[in-house]
Amino acid sequence: MQHVAIIGNGIAGITAARHIRKNSDFEITVISAESEHFWSRTALMYIYMGHMKYEHTKPYEDWFWEKNNINLVHDYVERVDTEKKSIVLKNGEPLNYDKLILATGAQPNKFGWPGQDLEGVSGMVSLQDLEYIEKYTKNIERAAIVGGGLIGVELAEMLHSRHIPTTFLVREKAFWNNVLPDEEAKMIGQHIKKHGIDLRLKTDLKEILSDENGRVRAIVTADGEEIPCQFLGLTPGVHPNIDLAKASDIEVDKGIIVNEYLQTNSPDVYAIGDCAQRKEPVPGRGPIEQVWYTGRMMGETVAQTITGNKTAYTPGHWFNSAKFFDIEYQTYGRVWGELKENEADFFWKHDTEDIAIHCVMDSRDKTFKGINTFGIRLRHEVFDQWLKTKVSLDHVIDNLEEANFDPEFFKKHESSIKQAYLQAFPEAKISIKKRIKVLGIF
Repeated sequence: MQHVAIIGNGIAGITAARHIRKNSDFEITVISAESEHFWSRTALMYIYMGHMKYEHTKPYEDWFWEKNNINLVHDYVERVDTEKKSIVLKNGEPLNYDKLILATGAQPNKFGWPGQDLEGVSGMVSLQDLEYIEKYTKNIERAAIVGGGLIGVELAEMLHSRHIPTTFLVREKAFWNNVLPDEEAKMIGQHIKKHGIDLRLKTDLKEILSDENGRVRAIVTADGEEIPCQFLGLTPGVHPNIDLAKASDIEVDKGIIVNEYLQTNSPDVYAIGDCAQRKEPVPGRGPIEQVWYTGRMMGETVAQTITGNKTAYTPGHWFNSAKFFDIEYQTYGRVWGELKENEADFFWKHDTEDIAIHCVMDSRDKTFKGINTFGIRLRHEVFDQWLKTKVSLDHVIDNLEEANFDPEFFKKHESSIKQAYLQAFPEAKISIKKRIKVLGIF
């Protein structure tokens, strides 16, 4: 019987295990040093905020694994020997495998700042990070965060929920400006400030200062300002965890190099999730994509190949979602930080609320290319179909009601959006009845 070993019990590794079990009677072993059972990493912040308990974040009951004959090993992998097809564990006996899936995830970035290893300095990726943050934010006067991505804003919301004054250093000119266009980045930055966060834009960290006990007491900015804090969150992004692969004959770059079937250069070894890097990226997609749903899709795909149905990984159109305090964000297709050649855009924002959409189209034929939406929930399957069929932006705006996924009693904004769109593009092909309504003729 084939033995499939999976290193990593995040969404990618566990999805692979579940789908291999659906399709085969192979022996399956999942190894993780982080936790005994799979839990939802996206819920990490809600445990700290008191909305959930750890046990609530486990999608499957503890008995699920034994019932489905999936062996869980809570141990640290020290080495992988691809020639002998063996996994060396820190505490347990070595494990042999026929197929190996590396789902080792990502690690927080550190940039060699003086003092970055002091007590009270932490990233926010793992269950251990959560426990560390819980310990070092008790009874403190101030906190600080460095790094303006999605993890940084989650940590800001966490600290805000406990009324801990927080300074947030972001080196870009606006929040998440390397991803969001200027209009959205400025809106999100203002929203963060509205919640009492001391957001410092265009500000770099120089060093981290220690107290007499080896714990962080302050940070110093590149401008020389000293900001007191007893906890510092380092959240300047993450990078693929390639340590195991790097110490073997498995090819690595920034991530673990895989082909379209998620195979590495080493026979019978695959890599999926945040640690994987496509050697030849899918057009319009990045070589490394560290989001929840890509990990899930990779897990499903590699399970097909391992159980005899060789399947290429084809993620389709890009989409993602996040939350900035009270603002829910979704993106479908591609809306880059700056318009590319032959692109045009349409931006609408509510007069008084932090609700907005930003659409991008081909400037030559108005083909819809992508949308960012803030405070309006939209249906993924509708936008996926529109992107597949290459409809015009006129069609998208004309049929926004069809895509709206907000609850029944939420305010609707389609009329205002269409009116603004017609003012920006008077020649827009919106149906006569709808055009009359949005212009207020009756």
